Amino acid sequence: MPRLSDTMEEGELTRWMKKVGDPVKKGDVLAEIETDKATMDLEAFDDGILERLLVPDGTLVPIGQSVAVIGDGSNIVAGSAPAPVAPAVARAEAQAPAAAAPATSVPAPAPIPVADKQRTSPLARKTAREHDIDLGQVVGSGPQGRITRADVEAAIAAAEAAPGPTPTPTEPAAPTPAAAATPAGAGTQSIPVSKIRKVTARRLTESQAVPHFFLTSVVDVGRLVAFRAEVNASLAELGTKVSLNDLFVRACAVVLRRHPGVNASWGGDSILHHDRINVGVAVATDDGLLVPVVADADRKSLGTIAAETVELARLARTGGLGLAQMSGGTFTISNLGMFGIDQFTAVLNPPEAAILAVGAAADVPAVRDGVLVSVPKLKMTLTVDHRVLDGATAAAFLRDLTRLLEEPMRIVV
Repeated sequence: MPRLSDTMEEGELTRWMKKVGDPVKKGDVLAEIETDKATMDLEAFDDGILERLLVPDGTLVPIGQSVAVIGDGSNIVAGSAPAPVAPAVARAEAQAPAAAAPATSVPAPAPIPVADKQRTSPLARKTAREHDIDLGQVVGSGPQGRITRADVEAAIAAAEAAPGPTPTPTEPAAPTPAAAATPAGAGTQSIPVSKIRKVTARRLTESQAVPHFFLTSVVDVGRLVAFRAEVNASLAELGTKVSLNDLFVRACAVVLRRHPGVNASWGGDSILHHDRINVGVAVATDDGLLVPVVADADRKSLGTIAAETVELARLARTGGLGLAQMSGGTFTISNLGMFGIDQFTAVLNPPEAAILAVGAAADVPAVRDGVLVSVPKLKMTLTVDHRVLDGATAAAFLRDLTRLLEEPMRIVV
């Protein structure tokens, strides 16, 4: 199991694409792997015959664990793939004497010991440490009782929902109704949470610990809309169409070049300024929000950015994004203008220092040379990590971005 994303500690082998005895060549797709970010292909590293499948479909596999054997075909083992459990543990359980069993029956399975790392996935241990969860009290739902991340997250949710001690108020307070659990009866549908949704929830929860502030600017996009029409007319023969969001990607990249302090992230005991300007574009998918990255956006033309964002959005919605397309972002744009949203604030995408939320353009009355006219304007809001940036620095960035969008010819210079 290779590392397929920068945050990956394990992957779920969702489906084998080859069977035992099949000839394979280097680069052939052997299986589909679902990581914490997307579904990706597991490719063969060499030519040969697929001799053994070491794990079945639906198995969570830690990075570095073998999942198959490719050889010359002389050691083919037919049949179903075994469950990925540690042989020593399985043998120990099989050889346990009957006399050691408890005299009374136990209605629930015994908790898995904390020390039994072979029965706990690496990501489950990491998540448990981060949330102070005792793995000895968690019952595993994986093969042979293996504790998975989902089991730990369920334990976290249960711990948060459990009532705690109520302090005696120093003065009378109005009664607050307790939050009632969602009924599980008729009319309620339980929808399993995808890995992407779980990762999104975890990362957005982490962002709550970041001290941040918001800045909003109103942009006159009349010239920008006209400029886009001119660009699309010139690119029509190439089959390329530039969106307003593409113009924002390019404009942000240009202004980030002038404001390197915004193209930064928090490093704990240092602030990291990034040489490359990689702009993430938030994409809504059926499984949740993904942020593919337009790398080196300041060095790419509008036409290149437009073609790349279309392809990234397609890959995001079909689960085809790779590691290179999902990592390395230094700034993010979230645009809900196409839904008619006037203004919103976006949640920071750690470890990036800022994210821009773009609303819908709307005609508003304005006075030009003493004449009342209708002007298309939109609001954009910058969410900023206050550990990395102060108000004046972020305001200067947003001011320059506004000016550039209102003079769009400079975007392509």
